[in-house]
Amino acid sequence: MTDGDAPLHAIRLIAENRKGVLRDIAAVVADHGANILMIHQETFETGPLAGQGELYFEYEDDAVDHGQLIADLCRVPYVLSATTCDPFSMIYGSRVIIIGGGAQVAQVALGAVNEADRHNIRGERISVDTIPLVGEESLGAAVDAVARLPRASILVLAGSLMGGVVSVAVDRVREAGIPVIALNMAGSVPEHADLVVTDPIQAGVFAVMHVSSTGRFDIDRVRGRRF
Repeated sequence: MTDGDAPLHAIRLIAENRKGVLRDIAAVVADHGANILMIHQETFETGPLAGQGELYFEYEDDAVDHGQLIADLCRVPYVLSATTCDPFSMIYGSRVIIIGGGAQVAQVALGAVNEADRHNIRGERISVDTIPLVGEESLGAAVDAVARLPRASILVLAGSLMGGVVSVAVDRVREAGIPVIALNMAGSVPEHADLVVTDPIQAGVFAVMHVSSTGRFDIDRVRGRRF
């Protein structure tokens, strides 16, 4: 999603894994007046594309000739193919991130997935991502990384004991503009979260309702409360 009114587009490229390819691609996009908002790249290790790289980027524009942009990208040395595709925001939409212990994560996901299904069947796009983890350092690193995840819209911390570096990471995630829901647990994390919910299924429902464009639940109106 963009902050302005310019439409969002995406392109997927396959290129040789060489130095300078990303620089040359970005130069072509800039020459066409498009503004790159997100970029992802990786190298294939197996299969028919082994040793080659994939580059996906989303960009906004007001009046870019997409056919000419694709043609010019294909003329970049070492670029093997370039195709347009729908941006991830149109396919997977906003992301609900759930981190914590396996049993609690599963219950939060149960509520989130069922609530997301209710909204997505009416045309919205809300996806649910989970990772069960143990250990303060592992949890802290995972929470910190949420602020770097594309389209991450809300974080739910599902566990029985979280604090220390996890609480510090929660503060950083909130500073990045991502609200945090925590289960009612031991440790200091509940004191740092925007909302504390005892029932894990309800926590998942609340998370999806907050990111939904049609839901009437707004975490800002109940911030600091416990349910």
